[in-house]
Amino acid sequence: MEIIQSSLFLDFKEIIFGLSTKSGVKTDSPFGFNLSFTVGDQEETVEKNRELFFNELGLSPSEIAVQMQIHSDIITIVDKGGMTGESDALITGQKGLGLAVSTADCVPVFIYDKAKKIIAAVHSGWRGTQKKIVLKTLIKLNQEFGSNASDLFVYMGPSISKKNYEVGMDVAEQFDKKYSSQIGGKIVLDVPAVNRDLILDFGVPENQLEISPLCSYEEKNLLHSFRRDGKFSGRALGVISMKDCG
Repeated sequence: MEIIQSSLFLDFKEIIFGLSTKSGVKTDSPFGFNLSFTVGDQEETVEKNRELFFNELGLSPSEIAVQMQIHSDIITIVDKGGMTGESDALITGQKGLGLAVSTADCVPVFIYDKAKKIIAAVHSGWRGTQKKIVLKTLIKLNQEFGSNASDLFVYMGPSISKKNYEVGMDVAEQFDKKYSSQIGGKIVLDVPAVNRDLILDFGVPENQLEISPLCSYEEKNLLHSFRRDGKFSGRALGVISMKDCG
């Protein structure tokens, strides 16, 4: 099973992190190694895939908080596993609890406050990015947990790159013009760059922000992509958790 790791989080023995790929177990399913119940895949297959992935991380399904992502700016503070309801960002200070983000082109963002021992997981598609959900999550960490930007370590996982993300003018005009370009008569939008700038402008040190260079659209054999595969696209899960290292 191939799992994407963050070199940033590897420096912290208390952090468990991994993001699934299409390269899980051999399957004839058109969805590949899919971890979502909402794409039309067999429920029993998804349950098996999730269990395999979570076990690979040293976690069990009951220890993972999963949200119903709706492209919102809703942030939920959780203290137990299972379905948490509608939101696009999760925060916890609970050790042994994993926070999951489902993705197949959108930007997944994972945050660790090394001082306060708080973690967060954010799903930021273009709508969530326009609503600045990453920034709002950082502000919530500061206001409710006393997090300082200098103590935050952030990983932005694989997502669709600018050159492959065509949008209409109605979407592009909701962002600063510096994030969009016209290529061959098409308008393309750099959603990862918007999130990067929101994080850095908040004050997170640049050397504490890691951005995956992988494009979900281009990595056909490795990553799920709704833009590329449409109704046959599966979904990856990224999970962050803290363990008690004594």
